[in-house]
Amino acid sequence: MSWYRRLPSLVLTSRWARIRPACKLQFSTKSGKPEQPIGRYPVPYKKDLPYDIVELMEEVETKSGFLPNIFKMLSYRPVEFRAFFAYYNALMNKETGNLSKADRELIIVATSANNHCPYCVIAHSALHRIYSKNPVLADQVVVNSQLADLDDRQHAMLDFALAVSNAANISDDHLKKLEVHGFDRDDAWDIATITAFFAMSNRLAHLNDLRPNEEFYTLGRLPREKDKSEG
Repeated sequence: MSWYRRLPSLVLTSRWARIRPACKLQFSTKSGKPEQPIGRYPVPYKKDLPYDIVELMEEVETKSGFLPNIFKMLSYRPVEFRAFFAYYNALMNKETGNLSKADRELIIVATSANNHCPYCVIAHSALHRIYSKNPVLADQVVVNSQLADLDDRQHAMLDFALAVSNAANISDDHLKKLEVHGFDRDDAWDIATITAFFAMSNRLAHLNDLRPNEEFYTLGRLPREKDKSEG
């Protein structure tokens, strides 16, 4: 799922700032047939979307084999689409700090479960399975993070994320507990901003009644065709 690295190249120019009228047909680069509705708001026609957004969506669909519904949902608001994925990229693809990609996805899974967001739980559980090579841990965290097979470091990370998610009064004691497990203050910022960003995403998904793509349910659970052939 390295396609998010493509996001910084989105062209933020005034000529793309115009939002075109929405239409009734769901966006798909591979079929002109209407699909089952993915949410409450309409998805624009491909021809009515800015070129940079269409280009990105086509690349994502080509590389992933499907287009995650979050792209379709946000295409209703092109300016917000660009802002959302630019910040996503800044948070999730940074190469500094002590959080791995699997760590970041697990934070999203735990806090999205806390916020009762099916789309983000399903989508980011899939990404966690891919990055961690662990097919069960995300499921355990969704059900009960306190009983999941987490190490002490992961428990500390998720406890802090859930404190932020629940709008707890964050104190120096929270940061000291993280430091015991190798997280510095910049890592605490990263955990908090990932939690906060996806709290927004969770609520947008609630508003839109956004449904997960079926493909997410099996990602990271079943061997890929390439792996089967090599085996």
